[in-house]
Amino acid sequence: MLNDVEPPPRALPWYSASPMTSGKPEQRSLPRVPVQVHVSIRSGQSEPSTGLTRDLSRNGVFFYTDSQIHEGSDLEMVLMLPPELTQGEKSWVCCQASVVRVEAAPGAGQVGVAANIRSIATLPEIPGESAKSR
Repeated sequence: MLNDVEPPPRALPWYSASPMTSGKPEQRSLPRVPVQVHVSIRSGQSEPSTGLTRDLSRNGVFFYTDSQIHEGSDLEMVLMLPPELTQGEKSWVCCQASVVRVEAAPGAGQVGVAANIRSIATLPEIPGESAKSR
């Protein structure tokens, strides 16, 4: 019976955007969306820290941080996706990712980190955070 089939798990809706142009051929499997959001970062190699994203996609992120993160590191990141990426509703997510590149950033003491996202889980609303993030 058709009614016995469970719907697929709720997927995060991501907008498609044209890839950033840098003169290099695009190697990403999904285009990134330029968006700046704060991210909490945990890595086994350093203390928990924070960063600011430059762009996001369903399977990748680039962010800037003061933390010493190394290529090949596994990360856990928590961030609130803005309404532009979730069809109008802010959404807290926890991502598991692997660092594929670390580069010097324009800010003093910062690095830019590119990571492949392996999994994304939607988190429940954190009490008191919705008012602060408006």
